[in-house]
Amino acid sequence: MSNNIKEKIDLVAEESKQKIEKSQNISQLEDIRINYLGKKGLITSFLKIMKDLDQSQKIEMGKKVNSIKNNIIKDIEQKKQILSNELIHQKIAEEKIDITLENDQEEYGSLHPISKTVEEISAIFANMGFYIEEGPDIESDYYNFTALNIPYEHPARQEHDTFYLQPNSEGQRKVLRTHTSPVQIRTLEKINIDKEKEIRVIVPGRTYRSDHDATHSPMFHQCEGLVVGENINMSHLKGTLIEFLKIYFNSIELSVRFRPSYFPFTEPSAEVDIGFKKLSDGTLDIGEGDDWLEVLGSGMVHPKVLEGVGINPEKYQGFAFGMGLERLTMLKYNIPDLRPFYDSDLRWLKHYGFLGINETNLHAGLNGVFS
Repeated sequence: MSNNIKEKIDLVAEESKQKIEKSQNISQLEDIRINYLGKKGLITSFLKIMKDLDQSQKIEMGKKVNSIKNNIIKDIEQKKQILSNELIHQKIAEEKIDITLENDQEEYGSLHPISKTVEEISAIFANMGFYIEEGPDIESDYYNFTALNIPYEHPARQEHDTFYLQPNSEGQRKVLRTHTSPVQIRTLEKINIDKEKEIRVIVPGRTYRSDHDATHSPMFHQCEGLVVGENINMSHLKGTLIEFLKIYFNSIELSVRFRPSYFPFTEPSAEVDIGFKKLSDGTLDIGEGDDWLEVLGSGMVHPKVLEGVGINPEKYQGFAFGMGLERLTMLKYNIPDLRPFYDSDLRWLKHYGFLGINETNLHAGLNGVFS
């Protein structure tokens, strides 16, 4: 192989290397590949003149041309990888979202109306000397029914009214509590009334019944109240509930009436109604009016209930009351339907919700009427 051909091959090799290094995109690399390695490329042209060389020259030139060809292929692939990585980084830089930027519109969470009602009720009764007790959602038949003087033939014990769980190994079936009253029994069992002299508790919490329509839900919330002490009478019950309702509904002129009723665990028992009038837009104006709405049940604790927890009814008396929190919430905030309370619809919550807990005054229910 002549020196002239060798110089041309070396020059092509050096030239291709420089062009590959200077290439700026994949398209340019493809042009270089075709220019040197294509059917009419410079490297291919060297192979065509090999037919005029003797055997030893063919071997020598073939090795040199193949070496340069392999180097060009390797250099192109390496440069292609570099350009591809640069392209990826460029796209990432162009398409990334700067998470450090502040949102133009600030979003605040809302407090569910039920949570708001629990806060307000808790604050009102806390100012009356009550404290909060809690208990399990799954109860035994004893605490949910028997200890509250509810007879075995009472409709509330039937499966069409109550959610029963599968029986245990002893054949006993627990229930999802139908009211928060079982916590009253648990509280009376663990407190020494002779030492405490007086008990004042409220029990807000979830309860469950087989019912579902515009004003009933299978899961709902109640708040029970219990006062036990010496010389407790019906006037204490009436005074406590009247004051609570006037504060909660923010109406000093609120009309309240007590109607005789029946509950197995209280005697005498009374339903409590509040006055209202219906406005032209269909909403209710709670306060004075010729119409009445039932809002809670109440009564003096039945002597059998006190005896069942070891309290002498001759020495101690008490009163109890219970209210549905959804009902109170619907009345206060003019919410027409109970079912959306648990639909997890953010539009509903934004309409009826309240500022988060850090933005509210837990004693907001006390302001306005008696402040």
